[in-house]
Amino acid sequence: MISDRGALEIIGPELVTQRGVGVVAPFDFALDRELWRWAPDDVSLYMTRLPFVPVPVTIEMASELSDPDRVRRATKDVLAPEPLVVTYACASGSFVGGAGGERELHASMMSAGAPSATTTSGGLVEALRALNLNRIAVVTPYIDSVTERLLSFLAEHGVEVVSSVGLGLLDHIWKVGYAEIVQAVTSVDVPEADGLFISCTNVPTYDIIGPLERWLGKPVLTANQVTMWSALHAIGSPMMASGQWLAQVTQPYAA
Repeated sequence: MISDRGALEIIGPELVTQRGVGVVAPFDFALDRELWRWAPDDVSLYMTRLPFVPVPVTIEMASELSDPDRVRRATKDVLAPEPLVVTYACASGSFVGGAGGERELHASMMSAGAPSATTTSGGLVEALRALNLNRIAVVTPYIDSVTERLLSFLAEHGVEVVSSVGLGLLDHIWKVGYAEIVQAVTSVDVPEADGLFISCTNVPTYDIIGPLERWLGKPVLTANQVTMWSALHAIGSPMMASGQWLAQVTQPYAA
């Protein structure tokens, strides 16, 4: 029997060819949706998580999460859909070992077969250089010992932290609200700071970056923002970040 239904007409836009970004995240990462907000329509995120570590958010946890063998295995896991870049989305894990530790993380992803690789803390350094920021204020959710590792990492890269504050949290960091972050920013901002960094990829920040920058009159960088910026930069893609200083200043890598 011959059908007389004719050709199927597809109504709607053509399917956009996707470019992939592989994301290696900590086991407790809870903000997948926030990362997607920086991604253009032609970029897909391929997520994988590192194995569970039964300890609080301490130097020990950050060190476990940055184990090169674990990161190498996770990178291999996320290569199947053929991403153009793999990014390690963890601030503390990428600064806890200092500049050398961050380089080792990058090398472990590349040795696993990643076509290109970035890290949160490496992306932060690149973003600070792009904006010519050498003196910054820092907000973290961490206990003091972890915050100190971040300050030391930045010092290795010639960045002076003129003021800092940590919230002292050992778990459930993703539950921190915007109001608490804004309060911390208010307490730490000083005239000597050319910009401000909010650490931890488990801290939500997308909606408050632009308003904070307009209020403070200076750039505000955040862990998830620089993670996505560095990964998208690596593949020559714009970042969906209307009103955010980093995107505006680093054209053509801007929305």
